[in-house]
Amino acid sequence: MTTSDTLRPSPPGPPGTTPPGGARPPRLGLALVVIATAQLMVMLDLTIVNIALPAMQRELGFSVTGLSWVVDAYVLSFGGLLLLGGRTGDLFGRKRMLIIGIALFTAASLAGGLATSPAWLITARAIQGIGAAIASPTALSLVATTFPEGKPRHRAMAVYAGMSGAGGALGLLLGGILVGAASWRWVLFVNVPIGVALMAAAPFVLPRVESRRGRLDLPGALSVSAGIALLVYGLERAPTAGWSDPTTVGSLVAAVVLLAAFVLVEARSRAALVPMAFLRHRNRAAGFAIMALLGGAMLSLLYFLTQFLQDVLHYSAIHAGLAYLPIPFMVGTTGLVVSRFVGKLGVRPFLTVGPLLVGAGMWWMSTVTAHTTYPMLFGALVLVGLGMGLSFVPLTLNAVASVGNREAGLASGLLNTSQQLGGSIGLAALVTVAAIVTRDHPVAQAGHRLAGHAMAAATSVPGYQAALRGGAIAAGVAFVVALVVLRAPRPSDATATEPPPATAAAPAA
Repeated sequence: MTTSDTLRPSPPGPPGTTPPGGARPPRLGLALVVIATAQLMVMLDLTIVNIALPAMQRELGFSVTGLSWVVDAYVLSFGGLLLLGGRTGDLFGRKRMLIIGIALFTAASLAGGLATSPAWLITARAIQGIGAAIASPTALSLVATTFPEGKPRHRAMAVYAGMSGAGGALGLLLGGILVGAASWRWVLFVNVPIGVALMAAAPFVLPRVESRRGRLDLPGALSVSAGIALLVYGLERAPTAGWSDPTTVGSLVAAVVLLAAFVLVEARSRAALVPMAFLRHRNRAAGFAIMALLGGAMLSLLYFLTQFLQDVLHYSAIHAGLAYLPIPFMVGTTGLVVSRFVGKLGVRPFLTVGPLLVGAGMWWMSTVTAHTTYPMLFGALVLVGLGMGLSFVPLTLNAVASVGNREAGLASGLLNTSQQLGGSIGLAALVTVAAIVTRDHPVAQAGHRLAGHAMAAATSVPGYQAALRGGAIAAGVAFVVALVVLRAPRPSDATATEPPPATAAAPAA
């Protein structure tokens, strides 16, 4: 990080913003509770419905292919609109847009819980994704612009990153409990009282920050949002419909065309949604790549291990959710420890060791068999959680370290987009790998001689093993990126890991 990456303080902002010199605004702790809870609610819904899918299918009459849209509708709208959602906070006010995002998310959760048909539920999930795409990047940018630089911001980032990193695993745990104790509808209803409480508290505890004058780059926003949505759709469809399916191919080709058009639009736009120079910043680009790779590894772990636990080891939904407890525990506790030292050591040591531990844990987990016991899984999950805990806080800090208030929403949106796209691309690829390995494995070809549980376990385990090894390789690539691409700041730039709460110099390329 060069000296041009450091940020210059500005005169005091409007009432309620963080004043110069690190003075804390009022109700800082309550502000963090609102921001972190909003992020947790959004991340929970990436996985909380997974365990409820069989019950949804039975009650609402979903077809086998139609059921996947309960998940895909959320992922498509969330991933496709993240950049646009982050930019709206920059332009129209972060507190205002966070409340709007939470309101959309909460209303859609209520509507989804009341659904009486597949189309109703899918539509509600799509609107949930829109609300999440506004709320999630806005929440991160509020952390970057609300909390004073140094330890207060490090601690706030640790809490935010812990919510992001642990949300997926907690979603599986909470989903299993709610489905087992009540019904599938409560995986959606649970958001309603939380959302109402957040909307009531946010106007009083979040600081008032002036919005930025400017216009929204609609051509860029539409092209990148449609391109990302079609890319995610094509990748989600490919494992079931096939890579040669006309709709799959058409979606992927259209995505490439739209994303190419986005690059051309941005290069010529005076109010670019994503200035090209923004992506040429070495450490920031490396951080986005690491987040994408870890997102693919983590989502593949949650997807394949959940099936392994329930289909091979025959865990109940509640027990499968409880099995993941080591991950959120390790992410949360490790993140708080990292927040105390990242200011002195910088992000590079943590982003080197963290992905390496994730890869080691997933490779260990890839040795599962039909006779695996939980103590072995526990050790691997602890290692993965430790690696994720070491990674998420530094990744979050790295994304917003060299940007000012004006671009905090853009940086947040790109970080979240990296995670979602990495997860979608990685999962689509590894589902295909698992299917091929399962089909071609000698045990599967001899499966007709087995029966019942023995056949199911013997024929599916090789695919799970291959997919988990693929996730471990993705984490290994993230380690290489951190080792080779990330640069450590010079001692004189130590403070550059945190932006002051005011406007900044233009980030260096």
